[in-house]
Amino acid sequence: MLALVGVAHWWPDADRVDKLKGSMAFSSEGTTYETASVTKVEPRCTQAVGGSDGCGRLHGRLDEGPERGTAVTVDVPPEVADLGLTTGSRIQLLRQPAAGGQPAAYSYFGIQRDRPLWLLAAMFALVVVAVARLRGLMALVGLVVAAGVVGVFMLPAVLSGHPVVPVAIVAAVVIMYVVLYTTHGLSLRTSVALGGTLAGVGLTALAAWYSVGGARLTGVIDEAGATLVTQVPALSLQRVLIASVVIAGLGALNDVTITQASATWELRAAAPQMGRVELFRSSMRIGRDHVASTIYTLAFAYVGSALVLLLAVQLYDRPLLDLLGTEEIASEIVRSLAGGIGLVLAMPITTALATAVVPGPRPAP
Repeated sequence: MLALVGVAHWWPDADRVDKLKGSMAFSSEGTTYETASVTKVEPRCTQAVGGSDGCGRLHGRLDEGPERGTAVTVDVPPEVADLGLTTGSRIQLLRQPAAGGQPAAYSYFGIQRDRPLWLLAAMFALVVVAVARLRGLMALVGLVVAAGVVGVFMLPAVLSGHPVVPVAIVAAVVIMYVVLYTTHGLSLRTSVALGGTLAGVGLTALAAWYSVGGARLTGVIDEAGATLVTQVPALSLQRVLIASVVIAGLGALNDVTITQASATWELRAAAPQMGRVELFRSSMRIGRDHVASTIYTLAFAYVGSALVLLLAVQLYDRPLLDLLGTEEIASEIVRSLAGGIGLVLAMPITTALATAVVPGPRPAP
């Protein structure tokens, strides 16, 4: 109920968000984006940057726009020439309109990736439903709803000037309600998992708040952050960083709490005479193993997302330990550790809740 009150209270200001959307030009005025089909790929240039001696260029034919069917040739970065593009591959081009008596000019922008991404999404959905069946289907439904909560409520609410961290917590609570009950059904077991999850969300937010403030992190770690500071100066990227820690930890947190609640119920079914104290201890032994493996999962997920950064750091002429305090690396450390604190503490909380509400021990026959 409080979550719904929060959604209503901090519902996005549509007019304000509409003014912000599109307020920053992605390219120069008059520039359009056209799609072309590749007809020939030249090899990477060995010495020149590109565009000469039959190397470093893509040849294509426009699929749309005012000059549809026209043959075009554009220079491409060396790494694009090595991607294995073949005849028929689709690319995106920037079109500069004709001016000063010169014809329209085209330049390389990117690769059209909609087809492989949609195919991958379809394969993912198929595998999930084939293996998990109805539970998998409901998990996908919950995922779609979660994306809607983030895209329709959380992001616009933040851009509307509402407090970032409370908005993120409200969004996290709504997401967990939907995801847990749609995937695992309406039951006391699911409610216990939800209670542990909400406790973990609150603890994660507190840990992130303390860590980001204590480490004096600005939240500006890339070009996107710098853009936000310029276009939405009232937005605190420190608070955005805290919110990102909360949202990023939801998946692992949900995994731990629902598994812990299920383990407690299964232990009760397997040992109906077991006392609550022993039941708690047994559940905790399972939880410790699960938390240990989940911590690795959380840490490696952040390492994987920051792998390019970590590789680039190896090139600097300073020891790695001296670079841990940089904004980019410190932010990743805070994300991992603050999220881990909330996850670890949610396990005993969920175990205690489950032990308290699971049916009591049966007398021996």
